[in-house]
Amino acid sequence: MLSKLLGVVVVVCLAFDAAVAQDPTKVEPKHYQLAFENEWVQVVNVHYGPHEKSVMHDHPGGVVVVLTAGHLRFTDQNGHTREVFAKPGESRWYPPFKHRVENLGDTTYNAVYIGVKTKTAAANAGPQSAQPAMDAGTQKMMAEYILAAVKR
Repeated sequence: MLSKLLGVVVVVCLAFDAAVAQDPTKVEPKHYQLAFENEWVQVVNVHYGPHEKSVMHDHPGGVVVVLTAGHLRFTDQNGHTREVFAKPGESRWYPPFKHRVENLGDTTYNAVYIGVKTKTAAANAGPQSAQPAMDAGTQKMMAEYILAAVKR
């Protein structure tokens, strides 16, 4: 009897954790839209209107490239908050994390998040680590995408 109850509690906790933090392109399609994906990375367009908020979601480790200025509040799964003032052209590395976002500003915030899909690759990523080479088509597509995003 006790083991059945314990089993139910474990299943409910796992289901709750999965529901609380999920892929932002699935739970927040208004704010996160998939731009490109392969076995190595997930490239996501980020868009928050003035004072918009998200639900809890998670990201793999990766780099955010800021396209427009923003004043944001991040709240992690433990309730800790951090305010960020993002500047256009700025890039920041983030380890895997779960959070909610609120755009505290009166203007739209846009960025691109490039998430590394494997934990090993994310943990070992750095300036000296060997990364898979991009083929010419992918390099051209990424260059065109970044130029178009900067012109917005």
